[in-house]
Amino acid sequence: MMIERGFIEALRLSDFDVIVLAKGEFPKHQVPLSLLQRDIPIVCCDGAIGSLEQFGKEAFALIGDGDSIPHSLLEKYKTKWHFVADQETNDLTKAVKFCKEKGFKRIAILGACGMREDHSLANISLLISYCKMLKCEKDSSVMMFSDYGVFIPIVETTTFASFPKQQVSIFSLESDKALTSRNLLYPIENRCFKYWWEGSLNEAENKNFTLETKGEVIVFQTYEAKS
Repeated sequence: MMIERGFIEALRLSDFDVIVLAKGEFPKHQVPLSLLQRDIPIVCCDGAIGSLEQFGKEAFALIGDGDSIPHSLLEKYKTKWHFVADQETNDLTKAVKFCKEKGFKRIAILGACGMREDHSLANISLLISYCKMLKCEKDSSVMMFSDYGVFIPIVETTTFASFPKQQVSIFSLESDKALTSRNLLYPIENRCFKYWWEGSLNEAENKNFTLETKGEVIVFQTYEAKS
């Protein structure tokens, strides 16, 4: 399958000003790998630093409690390591908060999926918290890139770049907030989704689609068209 270049261009990969690398499965697909290859600061959750080093990149900052970092790398990053002992949240959230404090506005999250499914679900659901955390900042946004597509959180009506036969899944986190769609193969008309599966496996029909909502929603879009 071929990557839809127009869609990738619409994501404005070059405009991300920081990458957060989590300690899930290290990226394999060319879209997240192309982000890592750019000259963008990488804020690394401590458990992912070994994979980043093997990839040939260094971290701008290292976030976590240090319990999963080899001593040699702790020594290398001692001036870049930010110890956060808080056990009420995970390293990914600590890293995103660090980025906000440093003034970064467009955050790309990589390595947050794969390995343990419970970690993947937790990380994906946290996107809404990050979206709301950053929303007070002008031109801010956060996206999570996997090896199959991109997760984008929204809290208001939004138009998305897309392409015909792009697979789209919509996950509503508020079952009492209605959704209406435009330009999707399976129309959604003023509907509340009680379960996550109800908005999954839809399909874009054009170069864009719109979701009308006042609720918390996470949208997943694939890089390639359905074969």
